[in-house]
Amino acid sequence: MYRQGDVLIVSVAEEAVPEHVERAPREPRDGRGRLVLALGEVTGHAHAVVGPGELVREPGPFGPMLLHVPRGGRVVHEEHGTIVLPAGWYRVIRQREYVPGSVRIVAD
Repeated sequence: MYRQGDVLIVSVAEEAVPEHVERAPREPRDGRGRLVLALGEVTGHAHAVVGPGELVREPGPFGPMLLHVPRGGRVVHEEHGTIVLPAGWYRVIRQREYVPGSVRIVAD
């Protein structure tokens, strides 16, 4: 399990990856060729993966994302240390916070 700021990255066994993921659309890369896991609304900084891989968003407003890095990858951010991920599948979860009457993703 890895954490970079408000992003949690949890390893997922290959056999636990849902079948629909194979047919699900992939998230596009940003203008710098990165897979953006979370974009800071305030700072414009991003938790992003550089290198080969795919990012699939699960359904739902807070839907986690599934990240596949078949040859491993690096998670980078302008204010945090780099995380090196071994090859495999990962669930990417954004930190949430409770505010009276709702739950929302933490603003960065």
